[in-house]
Amino acid sequence: MGNETKGMLIGTVGVLIFSLTLPFTRIAVLELSPLFVAFGRALLAGVCAVGWLYFSKARLPTKTQLWKLLVIALGIVYGFPIFTSIAMTTLPSAHGGIVLGVLPLVTAIFAAIRFREKPSVSYWLAAITGSLLVLCYAYLDGANGLMLGDLWLLLAIIFAALGYAEGGKLSVEMGAVNVISWALALTLPINILATYVFFDVPLNSVSNEALGSFLYVALFSMYIGFFFWYRGLAIGGVARVGQVQLLQPFATLVGANIILGESFTLVNAAFAVAVFLVVVIGRRMPIYQN
Repeated sequence: MGNETKGMLIGTVGVLIFSLTLPFTRIAVLELSPLFVAFGRALLAGVCAVGWLYFSKARLPTKTQLWKLLVIALGIVYGFPIFTSIAMTTLPSAHGGIVLGVLPLVTAIFAAIRFREKPSVSYWLAAITGSLLVLCYAYLDGANGLMLGDLWLLLAIIFAALGYAEGGKLSVEMGAVNVISWALALTLPINILATYVFFDVPLNSVSNEALGSFLYVALFSMYIGFFFWYRGLAIGGVARVGQVQLLQPFATLVGANIILGESFTLVNAAFAVAVFLVVVIGRRMPIYQN
């Protein structure tokens, strides 16, 4: 099995974990402040990360690695969780899941600029086609117009792509678990303070569904999912494995239907299948390394 195939298989596990992030975030923010959910998930994951770093006796990051970790934290500890939590206060998670299908294109752009990966023209055509499908869906599902929540999701996509590209590459040096663990551990003091500031609902008044959803996005979306995602990116390349994210909309649609009872419409299914076909085509397109 080649590195690209292995990386894509491992990355797919991460994508499946991430695909339930929006449905569970949607449940959590119905009862909890979106900013509490965003910072609280990083706090809980950060406590787990500190435990891992201590018991595994992980080496301290170098100065160069430290700066990269801060960039990663900006993207996936703060940017993506904050903006998706805000978006989920107004958007159905199924809608958000399909909009996030544009992530592979943005991730490839960051990889091309930052690490001089060189996707072929055919790859770019496949990625752009998938992204246009996502934007077309967002427009149609928003009653022939983009909604405010879509703008929050656009910001989430930019920050996530930054964190994915940087983290995938750094995982080659440090290992996937150490990368996400250090990003969370370094920001833990900020997350403790922010969680306290935005904690405005007594936990005994929060339903078990909301608490369980919060625990999922904290432990799986914020931490465990990155074990597989960053490992896959490190093995198979950021641009190539990043294309697997185009499968996420379909998985999110299924999750939203099962968890929230959101409708799985013919339009949703058609766009999800179309995006899936683009992934299959993009998988065959060459990507070169400088």
